[in-house]
Amino acid sequence: MGKRIVGLTKDVDLAKLYNLDEAVTLVKKCATAKFDETVELHARLGVDPKQADQQVRGVVSLPHGLGKTKKVAVVTQGEKQRDATAAGADVVGGADLVDQISKGFLDFDILVATPDMMKDLSKLGKVLGPKGLMPNPKSGTVTMDVGKTVKELKAGRVEYKVDDYGIIHVPVGKASFEPAKLAGNVKTVMEALIKAKPSSSKGIYLMSVTLSSTMGPGVKLDPSQKY
Repeated sequence: MGKRIVGLTKDVDLAKLYNLDEAVTLVKKCATAKFDETVELHARLGVDPKQADQQVRGVVSLPHGLGKTKKVAVVTQGEKQRDATAAGADVVGGADLVDQISKGFLDFDILVATPDMMKDLSKLGKVLGPKGLMPNPKSGTVTMDVGKTVKELKAGRVEYKVDDYGIIHVPVGKASFEPAKLAGNVKTVMEALIKAKPSSSKGIYLMSVTLSSTMGPGVKLDPSQKY
């Protein structure tokens, strides 16, 4: 570890399981970079990601947002284009936008599409897939209700998905957030994860939960506490 991290870890007991308020306070204290660090939650779950019935994936709307507005692009047709524009989408189009993307246009963070446009977008799997931008029904980005979806994404809706190691990584805000707002976002994510527990998952579900900022050390949360 670098000298900076070593210095910061003096404030963190790496063997202790902190309650949420304590953890948030420590994470904010350790976020000393010259930019507003993102705070992330990392939860190791007692699931086997290789089993189809133990996949943990979903979306959750953070009550206090993420502190950063994401660029949302929408591929749709007709009246749905007007709905997307009215909801605040940054880029809206149909076949023309699909053509732009095929030529390298990727100036957006999230891509939303209506089901009727997925046939065209599916051809761009090699372009969108590696960047995690391909719309997916499971993440709520393939939908007919583009207006509502755009508003939620702009307000701070985030996707969570267990990785190959059984770990969930979710942004929960910025280090500049008030402690209560960070804690509120963490609680909302934890409630969603607990609710998403697969029925086929046996034994301990929340193996470990850690909160950290972009450049700061991890602070372990007590996974048994009520959220």
